[in-house]
Amino acid sequence: MRYLFVHQNFPGQFLHLLRDLSAEKAHDLVFITENTRNSMPGVRKLVRGLPRAPTRGIHRDAQEFEVAMLRAEAVAEAARKLDALGFRPDAILGHHGWGELLHLPDVWPDVPIVGYHEFYYNIDGVDVNFDPEFPVPVSEFSRIRAKNAINLLALTNPGLGHTPTAFQHGTYPDWARERLEILPEGVNLDTCKPNPSLREKTVTLAGYKIHPTDKLVTYVVRDLEPYRGFHVFMRALPKLLAERPDVRVLMIGGDHVSYGAKPEKGTWREKMLDEIGPKTDTSRLHFAGRVGYDQYVKLLQRSDTHVYLTYPFVASWSLRESLATGCALVSSDTAPVREFVTHRKTGLLAPFLQPEKIADAILEMLEDQALATKLRRNARAWAEKHLPMSTYLAKYKALIARAAG
Repeated sequence: MRYLFVHQNFPGQFLHLLRDLSAEKAHDLVFITENTRNSMPGVRKLVRGLPRAPTRGIHRDAQEFEVAMLRAEAVAEAARKLDALGFRPDAILGHHGWGELLHLPDVWPDVPIVGYHEFYYNIDGVDVNFDPEFPVPVSEFSRIRAKNAINLLALTNPGLGHTPTAFQHGTYPDWARERLEILPEGVNLDTCKPNPSLREKTVTLAGYKIHPTDKLVTYVVRDLEPYRGFHVFMRALPKLLAERPDVRVLMIGGDHVSYGAKPEKGTWREKMLDEIGPKTDTSRLHFAGRVGYDQYVKLLQRSDTHVYLTYPFVASWSLRESLATGCALVSSDTAPVREFVTHRKTGLLAPFLQPEKIADAILEMLEDQALATKLRRNARAWAEKHLPMSTYLAKYKALIARAAG
């Protein structure tokens, strides 16, 4: 088959599918993207720009939509060039959130589109105003609603849609859910797997030497920010570090903001260190920034307790990977997490907004080794049952085949 993939940041959500299709050596794989850095054997990449810069002074609520329309225009133009060169795909795959797929039915009206729907923005019941520390004023509601303009256009276009969790599916309106399939994402269980021997020797992780006597608490995010509970995790640390002098905390994550608002000044890391610093032994806190994937997996494997926190928002891939790695997991008791973690069966759940309860859960995990061993074993078993990459890819390719007839 001839596949066209579209995502502004190659390879986006399609890394594993691309590898699988490339390994079959039976397909023509073309990818339209803005990303000039990444590449993959067997995949031809077509880099596109934008037809012009976004308009200065455009209405706040229309800014994201305009950029989406510029992307859609640029992708459609790239597709016309491909068509002129004789490439006509049998199926188109992409992420609807960026607007890139919107004009492709104008280029190839009969080519099926299988689109990834990530999240439908709501002004109540999900992430907005979940955290009382960061209230969202009514004046912002129109901007949040306007973010769904791309979503809504995508849902009126032809094609099949999918989303990875029941939580994400539930953020969409009732009428839209009928058009979306839940396609759970998988994990490479051969890469993300337990390695208890790492806790029996001195290892270097992200430049830090961790000894067998150290109790290592880990926390991994793309960026250190409130949406992923960085502020409440930091507030849990004074109690944790005071009660366990053998604990070291290693955090992976950048200083940018992926979701939510920036602090008034500096970074969230600096702000939270200023807040807890006077009452905390910060010499046992290690900020590694962003690291390579191999180091990240090794960190999960060595972890004595891994902490994953999130607003009611899209669950990170690291949650799935920490389960597959057999982490002793302490997580926020929020809707997206409860799809993956069952309290006292595959991890411990704690209230997101209560740092003391999070600290208590970490302490219990560190002190009750029988419980930690059981939860590690159950987490891996759950991942083996629910997250095999082979199952995910088989379902994905079945969805594509159904779309393509």
